[in-house]
Amino acid sequence: MSDIILSCNNLSKFYGQYPALQNLDFQLKRGRIVGLLGPNGSGKTTLIKIANGLLTPTSGQLLINGNRVGIESKKAVSYLSDCVCLPEWMRVSELIAFYKDFYDNFNADKAYTMLRNLNIDESLRLKTLSKGTKEKVQLILVMSREADLYLLDEPMGGVDPATRDYILNTIISNYSENSTVVISTHLISDVEKVLDEVLFINKGEIVLQDMVDHIRDEQGKSVDTLFREVFKC
Repeated sequence: MSDIILSCNNLSKFYGQYPALQNLDFQLKRGRIVGLLGPNGSGKTTLIKIANGLLTPTSGQLLINGNRVGIESKKAVSYLSDCVCLPEWMRVSELIAFYKDFYDNFNADKAYTMLRNLNIDESLRLKTLSKGTKEKVQLILVMSREADLYLLDEPMGGVDPATRDYILNTIISNYSENSTVVISTHLISDVEKVLDEVLFINKGEIVLQDMVDHIRDEQGKSVDTLFREVFKC
């Protein structure tokens, strides 16, 4: 098994004449939690959607486990959208049954444990839940798959600070040394403590890829401080 889980080779994506991604070349290794960080419109969601097969690149390629995005790569990827994309009429327990039937690597016991930890009633229909609770349910479904690559687009945008801590602990405890988690977020100070590596992206280009410990040791800065300096926040 290669230690490279994801690689981009001269990857570009254009919307008409607008370049969303430009000639990306980078690799991500297994066993890491990676922060995909950048301002609005920098290309984060576009990159995640290409990796998940929801968008196709204009040129270049993205490989997962050495495979082009397709049936095999989708077995290895668990994706959390930046919006809730679940049937409102379904009960939480029905969603778990649906995921278990659809994904061979879905662990229903893990899902029910996380529901209990967050005091979410499995018998309730999604439409009766608050926006924040719906987001928790969606995250639970995503993290209950025993995947190689987790792509989380703004996983903590609509939840309170206490729940953010639980979500981070959930992420840490539900991936293995052979899997990698990519977190796209604006809440850098909240997630920094769990990150192993960061990718700074701006105007569709990677402007920095580095290990968090190296940033702290060599530059004497937090990721949040460096981000503000790079992007002049």
